Amino acid sequence: MKTRLVGINHVALQVDDIDESVAFYTELFEPTSVDRSIPGAAFIRLGDQFIALFERGPRTEEQHFGLVVDDKEATRAALEEAGVEILPGRFFDFRDPSGNLLQIVQYDQVQFTKTDRILEGMGLELSKSEQALDELRAKGLAD
Repeated sequence: MKTRLVGINHVALQVDDIDESVAFYTELFEPTSVDRSIPGAAFIRLGDQFIALFERGPRTEEQHFGLVVDDKEATRAALEEAGVEILPGRFFDFRDPSGNLLQIVQYDQVQFTKTDRILEGMGLELSKSEQALDELRAKGLAD
């Protein structure tokens, strides 16, 4: 059985000037919040999703997007079986055939949320870990 894609958790972009980029996104749009706690980075929060901005230069982050799956370990097994290299590091990253960087996160472990109706329509029965629920509660996004 194949791993199910649930959604896109985040998009990470490289930018020339972090302050200019934050100003661009916040002057045009009203994000839930902006996290500037990491030097040279900003996280434009969109409720349970985000855009990660990383200033070009000494930072090592590269452009990528985070896919939410129902089962991270099944995804790992499928990628390994297909001969896809899982990249070293603290995240579950790999490249598609065109070299695009993808990061895998598991639905129950992150803030990204689908409504029960959407999950049902997708044929999924998923829940959240207490840690993910605590993160959502801290942001006022869960009871």
